[in-house]
Amino acid sequence: MKHEAYVYELGELRERAPKIFGIPTGTKLDEMFYTVVYDEREGKYVKKPLGGIPHLAVMNITGIPDTGKSILAEQFAVYQAARNYPVLFITVESPAHFLYTALKQKAHALGLDFETVEENIIVIDASQDAELRENMGALLDTIAYAIRRKNTKNVVIDSVTGLYEHREVLARQIVRQIFNFLKKWSQTALLVSQKRSSQSSETAEAAGGLAVAHIVDGTIVMDKTVITTRWEERLYGRKMGKVIRTIRIDGCRLVPHASETYVFEITDTGLIDIKRPLSEVVGGD
Repeated sequence: MKHEAYVYELGELRERAPKIFGIPTGTKLDEMFYTVVYDEREGKYVKKPLGGIPHLAVMNITGIPDTGKSILAEQFAVYQAARNYPVLFITVESPAHFLYTALKQKAHALGLDFETVEENIIVIDASQDAELRENMGALLDTIAYAIRRKNTKNVVIDSVTGLYEHREVLARQIVRQIFNFLKKWSQTALLVSQKRSSQSSETAEAAGGLAVAHIVDGTIVMDKTVITTRWEERLYGRKMGKVIRTIRIDGCRLVPHASETYVFEITDTGLIDIKRPLSEVVGGD
């Protein structure tokens, strides 16, 4: 079988190459991705914040339970929808009516118009339908219908792990299908993935091994540490029982990014608030 249609001279790809710009999340994460541009006045290349996750990137958000993965995904969806960029939200874990409540709370906490958010988010409730979770053909057909119906620009799947529960051997195949599909439909996407209890909390590995991290464009790792020793009290400048939450970009093939681990908080109103690099926190508050 011949595959000449997939052979290109580099110049032939010029018109198809995507433009590099940021899709805002409404958090400091937007400043953690950047591009390098030539500054004629200074006569050198300088870093310029991208202003969001890269356009058309398929990003993985992973972490142990209660690290804020879903909160970040929901905050991104609400922020984009309020700016009139339609979002497809595929809920695999929580029934859609619970998602409605969570998104409404996020919109109010951010001071956004919830009516605009309602108009610009379309939901697929895979949590209630086993066929959508276990039959990739049915799921992808449903996603295609939803994208066409609302002309969505962004997709959130929470969580992609729920699509290969009890069959992690198929994780790579399933994630690859989703990745290729989202690229074909020109969507910017966040895929939330869960960790098994035996997996290291600070790595990109999740249930299914590195299937997600190896295939997608980049990974955001969220973590937390509970202060349980005097040594940790002195190290982090926090009292016993307090929680240190961290976020880190574990890699992105599309654009450069900050390599530091940042500290963040989940506010009383349920929002992600990224503060500063962990290196500035260690040793004092």
